[in-house]
Amino acid sequence: MTELTGAVTLTRLVLRRDRVRILLWLLAVPVLVLVTAASIKGLYPTQHDLDVAAEASRDNAAAIAFNGPPLALDTMGGEVAFQVGTLGLVVVALMSVFMTGRNTRGEEEAGRGDALRALPVGRHANATATLLVVTAMNVAVGAAIALGLIAMDLPAKGSLVFGTAFCLLGLLFAAFTLVAAQISENTRVVHGGTGAVLGAAFVLRAVGDIGDGTLSWFSPIGLVQKSRPFAGERWWPLLLAAVGAAAAVAVAHALSDGRDVGAGLVPPRPGPPRAAPGLGRPLGLAVRLQRGSLIGWGSAVFLTGLAYGWVAADVEDFIGDNDTMADIMARYGATDLTDSYLAQSLLLVALIGTGFAVQSALRPLGEEGALRAEPLLATPVSRARWMASHLAVALAGSVVVLALAGLGAGIAYGSTGGGWSQIPRLTGAALAYAPALWLLAGLATALFGLLPRATAAAWAVLAACAVIGLLGEVLGLPSWVRDLSPFEHVPHLPAGDPTVAAPLLLALVAALLTAAGVAGFRRREVG
Repeated sequence: MTELTGAVTLTRLVLRRDRVRILLWLLAVPVLVLVTAASIKGLYPTQHDLDVAAEASRDNAAAIAFNGPPLALDTMGGEVAFQVGTLGLVVVALMSVFMTGRNTRGEEEAGRGDALRALPVGRHANATATLLVVTAMNVAVGAAIALGLIAMDLPAKGSLVFGTAFCLLGLLFAAFTLVAAQISENTRVVHGGTGAVLGAAFVLRAVGDIGDGTLSWFSPIGLVQKSRPFAGERWWPLLLAAVGAAAAVAVAHALSDGRDVGAGLVPPRPGPPRAAPGLGRPLGLAVRLQRGSLIGWGSAVFLTGLAYGWVAADVEDFIGDNDTMADIMARYGATDLTDSYLAQSLLLVALIGTGFAVQSALRPLGEEGALRAEPLLATPVSRARWMASHLAVALAGSVVVLALAGLGAGIAYGSTGGGWSQIPRLTGAALAYAPALWLLAGLATALFGLLPRATAAAWAVLAACAVIGLLGEVLGLPSWVRDLSPFEHVPHLPAGDPTVAAPLLLALVAALLTAAGVAGFRRREVG
């Protein structure tokens, strides 16, 4: 039996089991890039608009750190690559990390790796099957992006290079995740470690792009961006990325030969002889399980708030006399473009923070699927109390995430001339989105309790809210469609007027959905 025996059969198994998740990723990433590209074409319809935007961004350190190298910004292709390139690359890297970790280390941690190896299956068959699926996903994403940009009349060569950069960065992080899966026997550690590499790659690229660009070569994100799509394309940096991915896969296979199935090369650290008192209660355990997620999401929105707050002082120069952009910024009825910009920015970070709310509310689903819920519920802990502990983390954590977003924006804007009073002002403005986050968390809870196989719909609803909130004006969506998003019924501070009725109604709907989810879970079978 060779090491790859059964790889084809396992590939079909992965495709069958994860077909919904795969489809969602294949839709989400290209739609994110292409819809944003279409909105950019609507925002800058003339060359003069492009020139004004290019002049405002070219020397803006915060914009460069957040978006990427400012190349060919006076062209539509260059503006698209600048505005959506780094964000899209981060998303496609996360796609590869989660898919690879789930189907390699996740399978072993759940005990299914031993069952598979008891069959006529080679040692590297499962890893190879996972890589085949993830590679096909990255190729499909890259091709969809390239063809979509070509259909928008952007240069074909730049579009192909841009799409290939997405594909190869995804393959790099799939390979990195495969290496991490050999080192640790804990899936969360694998995801966290690879996520830390992604964060370091983002920071290294940001520092390099603000400087002379040298450090960017040492970042996977910076490396693929050195292919310069729409700005004098070159293919050889992408070849380096492909070689790096192949080398990492080879390292992972070599490491796999030196460990037992289910184990990692680094043994887990022995825990303390006695557990902390809080772990004896459901809420303490829920906080312990979700604290890493809260720290990760909180850090992400805080840094995003910093980036947007840093740009706020120059927003009027950035918009210039772009009527389309001014109309979008004025959607909240404010006469101050800076306040309108801050309101739009806080909407974006609130949408990002909703990712934590949905993920946290669905954490019981992961515990149930990993067979950790049944032993806990066999104790005197009731189902309602167990769910309430995770919901408390989701709801309170949502407030913390929003506060960090507003704090980041307030610190950055205050330090660039807005005054330190912006810190409480923008923190309060961000917290106004809490009822919308709770509603999405309530929807996720309702799906978990009533239709656990349909919980992916919560992420689909979040994606729809993002499209409505960020691109509804540009795409000309009718008002009744935009009203479907709970984020449209929140007072968009600091530009809008504070209201109480709509947020209270959102909170009431969130409570009803949460109650329905808890009631449904109490009546259905666990597992």
